[in-house]
Amino acid sequence: MPDWERFLTARDLEVFAASGYGVMAGLGSRPVLLVVDVTYNFCGDRPEPILESIKRWRNSCGAEAWDAIASIRTLVDAAHQARVPVIYTTGMDYRPDGFDAGRWADKNQRAGEQVQTAVRGHDVVADLEPEERDIVLEKAKPSAFFGTLLQSHLTALGADSVVVCGTTTSGCVRATVVDAFSYNYRVGIVEEGTFDRCTASHHITLFDMSQKYADVMSVDDTVGYLGELPADLFTGQLPILAR
Repeated sequence: MPDWERFLTARDLEVFAASGYGVMAGLGSRPVLLVVDVTYNFCGDRPEPILESIKRWRNSCGAEAWDAIASIRTLVDAAHQARVPVIYTTGMDYRPDGFDAGRWADKNQRAGEQVQTAVRGHDVVADLEPEERDIVLEKAKPSAFFGTLLQSHLTALGADSVVVCGTTTSGCVRATVVDAFSYNYRVGIVEEGTFDRCTASHHITLFDMSQKYADVMSVDDTVGYLGELPADLFTGQLPILAR
């Protein structure tokens, strides 16, 4: 039984089954791996319970983040082995007066905190440090598509599918998945490679997306899929992949 079923009523399950949702759509033949916001801001700087981690990192997802990082490392290694492009997103530093931060501060009373840490919060955690061959995009809003070059890069690569992992499941991952779906990409979400600060939000979001927008996949199934792809898919589109 999927973990999300413990958050659903019998009526919920019956309605979605009767409506015909939840079919596995399958991925295409030219995927890109998208790692969303696996930065110190969302993971903290070490594995620890979330209520401890958020004392210093208010957006941290705590220990669950570090469990997912191990799975994401497996995915990134598999993508590199298959010469599939890996694209990371991170947050961005705003102006000191906060003008370009938009509405982020409106819903969080700790948004103005200045916490001194040994690492930059918007950096990808060291366990997943991007390589020269990878693409790193800064974003200011939840979706990896909004105000970035992601769509342009996917067009240049001739990609037809986006495999998504990262955080938060109910926030930036969901926004990115819905936009990818809206652009008519085939979308996969790696269950063990996504995480959230709220357990219920994580599982319910995976359920929602599995029903309408994406295939929720396991790490093992995703690695198997990547391993079956031809090794020369992106030769020419991103020459550095051949190194």
